[in-house]
Amino acid sequence: MNIFTKLFYMFRRSWKALRLFLILSGPGLVVMIADNDAGGITTYAATGAKYGYNFIWFLIALVPVAYFVQEMTVRLGAVTKRGHAEAIFENFGAFWGWFSLIDLVFCDWLTLITEFIGMTAAMGIFGVPPWLTILGVIGIMGFMVLNGRYWTWEKITMGFCLLNLIYIPAAFWVRPDTSAVLAGVIPNLPGGKFDNQLFFFLMANIGTTIAPWMIFFQQSAVVDKGMTEKDIPFGKFDTLLGSILTVVVAAFIIIVVGTVLPGMEIDDAAQASKMLMGTHGYAGTFMAIGLFDAGLLGAICISLASSWALGEIFGWAHSLNNKIKEAPWFYAAYFLALVTAGGVVLIPGAPLVLITLFVQVVAVTLLPAALVFLILLLNDEKTMGAYKNTLFENIVNIGIVSVIVVLSSLYAASALFPSLFG
Repeated sequence: MNIFTKLFYMFRRSWKALRLFLILSGPGLVVMIADNDAGGITTYAATGAKYGYNFIWFLIALVPVAYFVQEMTVRLGAVTKRGHAEAIFENFGAFWGWFSLIDLVFCDWLTLITEFIGMTAAMGIFGVPPWLTILGVIGIMGFMVLNGRYWTWEKITMGFCLLNLIYIPAAFWVRPDTSAVLAGVIPNLPGGKFDNQLFFFLMANIGTTIAPWMIFFQQSAVVDKGMTEKDIPFGKFDTLLGSILTVVVAAFIIIVVGTVLPGMEIDDAAQASKMLMGTHGYAGTFMAIGLFDAGLLGAICISLASSWALGEIFGWAHSLNNKIKEAPWFYAAYFLALVTAGGVVLIPGAPLVLITLFVQVVAVTLLPAALVFLILLLNDEKTMGAYKNTLFENIVNIGIVSVIVVLSSLYAASALFPSLFG
């Protein structure tokens, strides 16, 4: 066999593997990129304005955190063929099952409101009234789920994921100082001291990297997609790629805002977009478009996370491959969440800021429990067999959970006692 024949077979094998990956990819990329939702964009914009490029290294450090947590959902979904809500009910009983389900649905609904807040604010920059934005979003999302195929829904969602990369050209447009950006990759103490503000931003950035809905969503998506044990390596790579991309996008948002608006007080990403438009028109426009896309992606995933979980527990047909007549309750729960969340945003004087803050409190109560359940499920040898957690995976994941629990407790203490960290 000559070298050209060998190269041909290598190319054919590589092309076959790439085609298979493109078919199987989706849940990991979608869940990780959608994690940069409207609230996440605001967090990164505020971080860039406050600390410049000095948080980039911290975001990079969060890549393995996101990956190791989410790849467990790939293995669990592919092996058990069950969503996370169903797995908790069957393995830990009704009390913890109902606790997780009620907390998830309530937290998801509140988070969905924040996504609509971000989308209406973004479109408001272009003069679109909130009611029209909400109707348009519900129409888009309705079209996506009512086509009767998971594959079609996923590929449309992947298109919105691609649009989320719009922050990358925005960063090049503002021409940041390359040496200063590279310096931000080196671990440092942002602001030069550890105080309540720094602790708040550390917790906020962790909170935008891993959230309870992500665990429930990805496991249900793996099941709905029909992935099996042999697809796990592709699912893990899909998740790793998504983890990297979500941090890349976050870093570029920080670069944009840290370059143009250093030292500014940023309350939300829409405000940052308007301010950017005043000095760098295209960069501001890109940021506004990205904010709308981020809110849409978050809404797409969060609404489905709740509907899938409800379907699993109540025994409804709950696949995107089902027509509306085949799964009426699943789609009813989906649209009810969208209509009510969007309606709250339109209520004059609604406490939108309070809702946004309350989302974080509710999420903190669910995240540690969801992570502990996930690790316990992955250590059940009877269920997982050869795909149970290894010793290394347990050490890493238990370390992640321990750090999150400690930081969440300290964050709560700092909120109650503002002078705790000076």
